Amino acid sequence: MQPSNVTDLLFQQLNFRGERQKVISSNIANIDTPDYKTKDLKFKNELDKSNHEEQLRLARTHNNHLPLMDSSNKNSMELYEVQGLEEQNDGNNVNLDTQMSNMSKNSIMFNALQNSIKKDSMWFKTVIDSSSKN
Repeated sequence: MQPSNVTDLLFQQLNFRGERQKVISSNIANIDTPDYKTKDLKFKNELDKSNHEEQLRLARTHNNHLPLMDSSNKNSMELYEVQGLEEQNDGNNVNLDTQMSNMSKNSIMFNALQNSIKKDSMWFKTVIDSSSKN
């Protein structure tokens, strides 16, 4: 049972932010590696996809039917090389200032998502507590 209908999306985004932090850290670690190209992680827009598929979603009409498998989380991230960056003489195109800025933004988003999940769970707990008093 999920606290709300956005819980799954929040956890997907939290997972994405954790993976993106690893990619940014890898870029910084390879700042002196010749011919290393800056990489980034793209989150495919699952919200648009789910809104589009909402009309085509199968319904479970009987309790004995098998539950639907959710495979949307498997391919929600895509690693790619960032194009159009200025290269140094050794072919490396990692810019430390840009990567540190990206890391800071990503960390802020990660913390905001954690707080959103905590708040979402708190509301769920409040609803359960208040319904048990009736």
